[in-house]
Amino acid sequence: MQEYFAEFGYAGLFVAAFLAATILPLSSEIVLTGLLLAELSPYSLVAVATVGNVLGSLTNYAFGFWAGRGGAKRWLGVSEHDLLKAEQRFGKYGMLSLCFAWVPIIGDPLTVLAGVLRVPLKWFVILVTAGKFLRYALITSTVLHL
Repeated sequence: MQEYFAEFGYAGLFVAAFLAATILPLSSEIVLTGLLLAELSPYSLVAVATVGNVLGSLTNYAFGFWAGRGGAKRWLGVSEHDLLKAEQRFGKYGMLSLCFAWVPIIGDPLTVLAGVLRVPLKWFVILVTAGKFLRYALITSTVLHL
């Protein structure tokens, strides 16, 4: 069984982490936990989950960047008023709010909004990666020390 997890676990985690960063209601944390309990390398698992999740967020960013306000409103199902409020909150908390792109419900729209607002890609990647890495590292540490 260990060989099966080693063979397919990393790819499965990557896919789960990527899709979880989109608007699909998926949880990569469950997959990560299962693979940690199967004793796969925690360092590799954190790296794979982080990369997959950041690439999913980059997909959201690209959509927001290319679709603009109109596409984002249709895709997220928000009104112009809601989009303006989100922009004001983003302006209030600044780009550092991208460190919380992993938070359920608000994280995915936040990454789309970053694209709509044309947040510099360098800062988007740095901040989103930092937040997602820290989350996966914390989950891993918690599971391994139970």
